[in-house]
Amino acid sequence: MGGSVSVPRAVQVIDRPVFTTREIAALRKGSLSATSQALRRMQREGLLVRAARGVWCNPSDPRFTPFSLVMFLTGGHAAYVSFFSALHLHGMIEQIPRTVYAATTAHTSRQETPVGTYSFHRIDPRFFAGFDWYGERQDFLVATPEKALVDCLYLSSRRAKRFGTFPEIERGRRFSDRRAREWVRRIPDSRIRAYVSAKLESLEWVSGPR
Repeated sequence: MGGSVSVPRAVQVIDRPVFTTREIAALRKGSLSATSQALRRMQREGLLVRAARGVWCNPSDPRFTPFSLVMFLTGGHAAYVSFFSALHLHGMIEQIPRTVYAATTAHTSRQETPVGTYSFHRIDPRFFAGFDWYGERQDFLVATPEKALVDCLYLSSRRAKRFGTFPEIERGRRFSDRRAREWVRRIPDSRIRAYVSAKLESLEWVSGPR
Protein backbone atom coordinates (compact mmCIF):
# COMPACT_ATOMS: atom_id res chain seq x y z
CA MET A 1 0.00 0.00 0.00
CA GLY A 2 1.76 3.16 -1.16
CA GLY A 3 1.55 6.42 0.79
CA SER A 4 -0.40 7.23 3.93
CA VAL A 5 -4.06 6.16 4.11
CA SER A 6 -6.89 6.95 6.50
CA VAL A 7 -7.57 4.78 9.52
CA PRO A 8 -11.05 3.72 8.25
CA ARG A 9 -9.43 2.65 4.98
CA ALA A 10 -6.73 0.70 6.84
CA VAL A 11 -9.43 -1.04 8.87
CA GLN A 12 -11.10 -2.06 5.60
CA VAL A 13 -7.81 -3.31 4.19
CA ILE A 14 -6.94 -5.46 7.20
CA ASP A 15 -10.35 -7.13 6.72
CA ARG A 16 -10.56 -8.78 10.14
CA PRO A 17 -13.07 -8.20 12.95
CA VAL A 18 -10.22 -8.09 15.53
CA PHE A 19 -6.97 -6.16 15.13
CA THR A 20 -4.48 -4.00 17.02
CA THR A 21 -3.60 -0.31 16.95
CA ARG A 22 -0.09 -1.28 15.93
CA GLU A 23 -1.33 -3.22 12.90
CA ILE A 24 -3.43 -0.30 11.68
CA ALA A 25 -0.60 2.19 12.27
CA ALA A 26 1.76 0.02 10.22
CA LEU A 27 -0.74 -0.25 7.36
CA ARG A 28 -1.31 3.49 7.16
CA LYS A 29 2.33 4.35 7.90
CA GLY A 30 1.25 6.63 10.72
CA SER A 31 2.07 7.12 14.39
CA LEU A 32 0.53 5.00 17.13
CA SER A 33 -0.90 8.05 18.92
CA ALA A 34 -2.64 9.48 15.83
CA THR A 35 -3.93 6.04 14.86
CA SER A 36 -5.27 5.47 18.38
CA GLN A 37 -7.09 8.81 18.31
CA ALA A 38 -8.72 7.96 14.98
CA LEU A 39 -9.77 4.53 16.24
CA ARG A 40 -11.33 6.15 19.31
CA ARG A 41 -13.33 8.40 17.00
CA MET A 42 -14.61 5.33 15.19
CA GLN A 43 -15.54 3.88 18.56
CA ARG A 44 -17.54 7.00 19.46
CA GLU A 45 -19.35 6.63 16.14
CA GLY A 46 -20.32 3.08 17.10
CA LEU A 47 -18.16 1.47 14.42
CA LEU A 48 -15.64 -0.26 16.70
CA VAL A 49 -15.24 -1.49 20.28
CA ARG A 50 -12.02 -1.18 22.26
CA ALA A 51 -11.68 -4.66 23.73
CA ALA A 52 -8.43 -4.04 25.61
CA ARG A 53 -5.44 -1.73 25.50
CA GLY A 54 -4.39 -1.55 21.84
CA VAL A 55 -6.97 -4.18 20.77
CA TRP A 56 -10.06 -3.32 18.73
CA CYS A 57 -12.96 -5.33 17.38
CA ASN A 58 -16.13 -4.98 15.35
CA PRO A 59 -18.79 -7.16 17.05
CA SER A 60 -21.30 -6.33 14.29
CA ASP A 61 -19.09 -8.08 11.74
CA PRO A 62 -20.77 -11.45 11.00
CA ARG A 63 -17.35 -13.09 11.22
CA PHE A 64 -16.79 -11.90 14.79
CA THR A 65 -16.77 -14.33 17.70
CA PRO A 66 -15.57 -13.60 21.26
CA PHE A 67 -13.15 -16.51 20.84
CA SER A 68 -11.25 -14.47 18.24
CA LEU A 69 -10.02 -12.16 21.00
CA VAL A 70 -8.26 -14.88 22.98
CA MET A 71 -4.88 -14.59 21.24
CA PHE A 72 -4.97 -10.79 21.51
CA LEU A 73 -5.44 -10.63 25.30
CA THR A 74 -2.35 -12.41 26.59
CA GLY A 75 0.35 -9.82 25.95
CA GLY A 76 2.17 -11.85 23.32
CA HIS A 77 1.95 -15.17 25.17
CA ALA A 78 0.43 -18.17 23.44
CA ALA A 79 -3.17 -19.16 24.25
CA TYR A 80 -5.86 -21.50 22.99
CA VAL A 81 -9.54 -22.00 23.83
CA SER A 82 -9.94 -24.97 26.16
CA PHE A 83 -11.75 -26.32 29.25
CA PHE A 84 -15.56 -25.89 29.28
CA SER A 85 -15.48 -23.50 26.30
CA ALA A 86 -13.81 -26.07 24.06
CA LEU A 87 -15.99 -28.90 25.37
CA HIS A 88 -19.05 -26.89 24.35
CA LEU A 89 -17.61 -26.11 20.92
CA HIS A 90 -17.04 -29.84 20.40
CA GLY A 91 -20.62 -30.65 21.44
CA MET A 92 -19.61 -32.52 24.60
CA ILE A 93 -21.55 -30.27 26.98
CA GLU A 94 -24.78 -28.44 26.20
CA GLN A 95 -24.42 -25.63 28.72
CA ILE A 96 -22.90 -22.51 27.14
CA PRO A 97 -20.21 -21.10 29.45
CA ARG A 98 -20.73 -17.41 30.19
CA THR A 99 -16.96 -17.03 30.47
CA VAL A 100 -14.50 -17.80 27.68
CA TYR A 101 -11.92 -20.22 29.11
CA ALA A 102 -8.45 -20.54 27.64
CA ALA A 103 -5.11 -22.19 28.40
CA THR A 104 -2.00 -20.03 28.22
CA THR A 105 1.71 -19.89 28.94
CA ALA A 106 1.16 -16.54 30.69
CA HIS A 107 0.08 -16.12 34.31
CA THR A 108 -3.44 -17.12 35.27
CA SER A 109 -5.72 -14.10 34.95
CA ARG A 110 -9.29 -12.96 34.50
CA GLN A 111 -10.13 -10.15 32.10
CA GLU A 112 -13.39 -8.24 31.76
CA THR A 113 -13.95 -6.75 28.30
CA PRO A 114 -16.92 -5.02 26.64
CA VAL A 115 -17.60 -8.20 24.67
CA GLY A 116 -17.22 -10.76 27.45
CA THR A 117 -15.27 -12.19 30.36
CA TYR A 118 -12.10 -14.19 29.73
CA SER A 119 -10.48 -16.61 32.15
CA PHE A 120 -6.90 -17.60 31.28
CA HIS A 121 -5.26 -20.50 33.08
CA ARG A 122 -1.56 -21.23 32.99
CA ILE A 123 -0.48 -24.77 32.22
CA ASP A 124 3.02 -26.25 32.15
CA PRO A 125 4.69 -25.15 28.89
CA ARG A 126 5.70 -28.81 28.37
CA PHE A 127 1.98 -29.65 28.31
CA PHE A 128 1.02 -26.76 26.06
CA ALA A 129 -0.12 -28.71 22.98
CA GLY A 130 -3.12 -30.53 21.56
CA PHE A 131 -4.85 -27.66 19.77
CA ASP A 132 -5.56 -26.57 16.21
CA TRP A 133 -7.31 -23.82 14.26
CA TYR A 134 -11.09 -23.88 14.59
CA GLY A 135 -13.33 -24.08 11.54
CA GLU A 136 -12.76 -22.70 8.09
CA ARG A 137 -11.91 -19.12 9.11
CA GLN A 138 -9.09 -20.30 11.39
CA ASP A 139 -9.21 -17.16 13.54
CA PHE A 140 -8.65 -18.87 16.90
CA LEU A 141 -7.01 -21.98 18.30
CA VAL A 142 -9.01 -24.60 20.20
CA ALA A 143 -8.06 -27.74 22.10
CA THR A 144 -9.00 -31.10 20.65
CA PRO A 145 -11.91 -32.81 22.47
CA GLU A 146 -9.53 -35.08 24.38
CA LYS A 147 -7.09 -32.32 25.34
CA ALA A 148 -9.90 -30.00 26.48
CA LEU A 149 -11.16 -32.69 28.85
CA VAL A 150 -7.69 -33.56 30.15
CA ASP A 151 -6.94 -29.84 30.59
CA CYS A 152 -10.01 -29.64 32.85
CA LEU A 153 -8.89 -32.58 34.94
CA TYR A 154 -5.34 -31.21 35.01
CA LEU A 155 -6.50 -27.94 36.56
CA SER A 156 -8.86 -29.70 38.96
CA SER A 157 -5.77 -31.17 40.66
CA ARG A 158 -4.88 -27.73 42.00
CA ARG A 159 -5.99 -26.35 45.33
CA ALA A 160 -8.89 -24.36 43.89
CA LYS A 161 -10.29 -27.52 42.24
CA ARG A 162 -11.41 -25.59 39.16
CA PHE A 163 -13.20 -27.66 36.49
CA GLY A 164 -13.46 -30.62 38.85
CA THR A 165 -17.24 -30.90 38.50
CA PHE A 166 -18.81 -31.30 35.08
CA PRO A 167 -22.29 -30.64 33.78
CA GLU A 168 -23.65 -33.59 31.83
CA ILE A 169 -20.89 -34.64 29.45
CA GLU A 170 -21.00 -36.80 26.36
CA ARG A 171 -18.11 -38.39 24.49
CA GLY A 172 -19.36 -37.08 21.18
CA ARG A 173 -18.55 -38.58 17.80
CA ARG A 174 -14.93 -37.42 17.63
CA PHE A 175 -13.79 -38.23 21.16
CA SER A 176 -11.23 -41.02 21.58
CA ASP A 177 -10.57 -42.67 24.95
CA ARG A 178 -7.19 -43.79 23.65
CA ARG A 179 -6.11 -40.26 22.72
CA ALA A 180 -7.32 -38.95 26.08
CA ARG A 181 -5.17 -41.50 27.92
CA GLU A 182 -2.22 -40.55 25.72
CA TRP A 183 -2.56 -36.93 26.86
CA VAL A 184 -2.69 -38.05 30.47
CA ARG A 185 0.60 -39.91 30.00
CA ARG A 186 2.19 -36.67 28.73
CA ILE A 187 1.50 -34.74 31.96
CA PRO A 188 5.00 -33.93 33.30
CA ASP A 189 4.20 -34.09 37.04
CA SER A 190 3.75 -37.70 38.20
CA ARG A 191 1.43 -36.76 41.08
CA ILE A 192 -0.87 -34.77 38.80
CA ARG A 193 -0.65 -37.50 36.16
CA ALA A 194 -1.90 -40.13 38.64
CA TYR A 195 -4.69 -37.84 39.84
CA VAL A 196 -5.90 -37.06 36.31
CA SER A 197 -5.74 -40.72 35.27
CA ALA A 198 -7.97 -41.73 38.19
CA LYS A 199 -10.41 -38.88 37.50
CA LEU A 200 -10.63 -39.79 33.81
CA GLU A 201 -11.39 -43.43 34.54
CA SER A 202 -14.09 -42.52 37.09
CA LEU A 203 -15.80 -39.94 34.88
CA GLU A 204 -19.55 -40.49 34.44
CA TRP A 205 -20.61 -40.00 30.84
CA VAL A 206 -24.05 -39.39 29.40
CA SER A 207 -24.75 -42.32 27.10
CA GLY A 208 -24.71 -41.80 23.36
CA PRO A 209 -23.53 -38.91 21.21
CA ARG A 210 -26.00 -36.18 20.23
